[in-house]
Amino acid sequence: MTIRQSSIASLIKRRALLRPSDAVARGYSRVYLARLAKQGIVHQVSRGLYATPQRKETEFSSLAEITSKHPKTLVCLLSALSFHGLTTQAPHEVWIAVGNKDRIPKMSYPPLHVVRFGGETMTAGVTKQKIDGVEIKITSIPKTIADCFKFRNKIGLDVALEALKEAWTSKRVTMDELWHFSKLCRVQNVMRPYLEALAS
Repeated sequence: MTIRQSSIASLIKRRALLRPSDAVARGYSRVYLARLAKQGIVHQVSRGLYATPQRKETEFSSLAEITSKHPKTLVCLLSALSFHGLTTQAPHEVWIAVGNKDRIPKMSYPPLHVVRFGGETMTAGVTKQKIDGVEIKITSIPKTIADCFKFRNKIGLDVALEALKEAWTSKRVTMDELWHFSKLCRVQNVMRPYLEALAS
């Protein structure tokens, strides 16, 4: 392996995932990156995304891949429930949110289900987690539950209720947090009977 090849390999190890634009910013051409992929020095994860050949995929690697290619996205709804361990369902798509005026990301893999969040719903209740060395933005547990009630027609009320019950019985949310995010997402009237039942 040449010095230049080992240099880009160590760059990918440090970053976990590398976009061609990141390589170009460091003086490597896209063609050179593609040539290294053909030689097996780097591995092309998907179009426009590279990793080391030794990279081990985890259950949530797809979240890191999406965030690497589209840093403005927010992991939410079913994908956030799965990440927080609040659902028995394994989503076959990655659920992400983008701002009202942002472009919808396009990826051939993994399949995406995109929803739009506006204003404070895009920034409030967001936590940062590291997956495969990539920092992802994901909705917190109480915000995810409120979002599930807001999008109950898309994901099903039973999923929202299951998540609410699981988070409450495992003491991972407080009533104040649930009320706060129900108001923020404008679903306090929908959530009220369920929250009152939990509190009684």
